[in-house]
Amino acid sequence: MSRALILVNLGTPAAPTPEAVRAFLGEFLADPMVVDWPRWLWLPVLRGIILRTRPAKTAAMYRAIWRPEGSPLAAGTVRVAAGVQEAAGDDVTVSFAYRYGAPRVDAVIEKAASRAERVHVLPLFPQRTASSSGTIEELTRATAERLGLGDRVEPAALEPDDPGYVDALAERAEAAFARFESGPPDHLLISFHGIPARVDRSEGARYSADCERTARALLAALDWDPGRATLAYQSRFGPERWLGPATADELAKLPARGARRVAIATPGFLTPGLETIEELGIRGRKTFLEAGGEELRLVDPPGDHPLCLAALARKAAP
Repeated sequence: MSRALILVNLGTPAAPTPEAVRAFLGEFLADPMVVDWPRWLWLPVLRGIILRTRPAKTAAMYRAIWRPEGSPLAAGTVRVAAGVQEAAGDDVTVSFAYRYGAPRVDAVIEKAASRAERVHVLPLFPQRTASSSGTIEELTRATAERLGLGDRVEPAALEPDDPGYVDALAERAEAAFARFESGPPDHLLISFHGIPARVDRSEGARYSADCERTARALLAALDWDPGRATLAYQSRFGPERWLGPATADELAKLPARGARRVAIATPGFLTPGLETIEELGIRGRKTFLEAGGEELRLVDPPGDHPLCLAALARKAAP
């Protein structure tokens, strides 16, 4: 049986410009599974305020991390897809898509289904919630129904404590620890993308439980003292209460607690992007150093590590 595996990442603006960022944010933030406020309330705010004021600021952030080959997330996604193809072998055709932007999930599914008898669609989000893995799964089901593909298309998932994924995380963390100038760091900050606490409750605390599963597995793989680690959540947006503690707050407090050399692991991001390179590597570092910190290092994302690539490739197994 011919098989296809589609790796789905969040997406990225096509360029670090206000116009490209506006188009990307307009699609992303209009998804009711990302922002679940009533449409009559949210859409006027989005179109009348956010899309008029935020794109220029966000575009400046993207310019700070943009590379000659383009968006770091796009370059990282290409590397992961190529690595998974090599790990999967000739029996599986591997491609990638973005939930927002191009290449679109529905178009890639349609193309894959024209060549393969079974198509597996794998979100690159091991920790499950509606605004990441959930919206990809919903679009996958809708696309399969619209195209009359039935059970030929099926969602796949990378478990939050998948051994290959966790071991890849641990090896990337150990490599980061080795780059500290005087031995291992004082503290390991494990930072996940945040979601509103209300949303986590409505989903039965599935997302926070998945984050905790990953953190526990990583600490065990590292044989790291849990007393020298903190699980935190970043990228808070809007006025309501989000999962905590907030990563930015922890970076401001850790030096006063004696943790002046800190490593940050971001297990929820399999590829580099704005939330890792800019939010943590630039703004987070500034917060930490201004609070009295001495050395801050980011753990590289695990997506293109051979162990993680093999774990992703296994999701297309018969």
